[in-house]
Amino acid sequence: MLRVMVLGSAAGGGLPQWNCACDGCSAARADPSLRNGQMSLAVSANDRHWFLINASPDLRQQLIETPALHPQGLRHSPIAGVILTNGEVDAVAGLLSLREGSPFRLYAHPDVLEVLAENSIFNVLNPALVPRLPMALDRPLSLDLPDGNPSGLEVEAFAVPGKPAWYLEGAAPREGDTIGLRLTAGERSLFLLPACAAVPPELAERLRGADLLFFDGTLWTDDEMIRAGLSQKTGLGMGHMAISGVGGAIAALAGLGIGRKIFVHINNSNPVLLPGSPERQEAERAGWCVARPGLEVSL
Repeated sequence: MLRVMVLGSAAGGGLPQWNCACDGCSAARADPSLRNGQMSLAVSANDRHWFLINASPDLRQQLIETPALHPQGLRHSPIAGVILTNGEVDAVAGLLSLREGSPFRLYAHPDVLEVLAENSIFNVLNPALVPRLPMALDRPLSLDLPDGNPSGLEVEAFAVPGKPAWYLEGAAPREGDTIGLRLTAGERSLFLLPACAAVPPELAERLRGADLLFFDGTLWTDDEMIRAGLSQKTGLGMGHMAISGVGGAIAALAGLGIGRKIFVHINNSNPVLLPGSPERQEAERAGWCVARPGLEVSL
């Protein structure tokens, strides 16, 4: 069995973003059901031990709102590990909320572990309780529980087109800047690519026939934030391909026989977040789901 829960599916800043009054943020302030934390997922092979994929700045509240992740004793956590897909603030800041002495394993590409090691604030995670374990690219790795026993899950990291974390812009690109994950339990597997700037043929072939795909849904159009007056950056300039258009994710991932396709890491400017919007309807007609907190999928 492979089970995944969406804790949050928004991009950096969440929905609403604290300093934004765009259409999406204004709608979410008026309607609490639209509110959405920054992207983090939880995955399990047995419904008892869970691995978080990314630790968003909203993690504390996400854990409170997810009963499966509540403690089952005076001092206990079902969180067995955290897997990082990059070193962005919205992927790592939640680690600081996991500093209260519960053991878990932290998996990341060596480049991301180096970023954490260079920032002493992450030393609040006691290395005796939270070992930092490197994920080499294209090498399947068994995910173990804190006691060393196997969890039943395996992870494989692989490089995808993208760019470094925004606070590292200007640094030389490194192979671990943007990665995707394949998580496997038995015969079932899912892919997660929360950031992706393009789908070259080799990536399309890797994803062909996948049971489940969570994919970068940051922007609907490449110039969306420019047209909205929110930024001067394009989606590709931030390392994200658009959902729509000839070169967008819907077109690039059509016809690959993927069982279920779900957009995550969705920016507050993206109208696909709004139920009933023309963009949401177009995505759903193309066979895509727009993730929301609380969404659960079992394979």
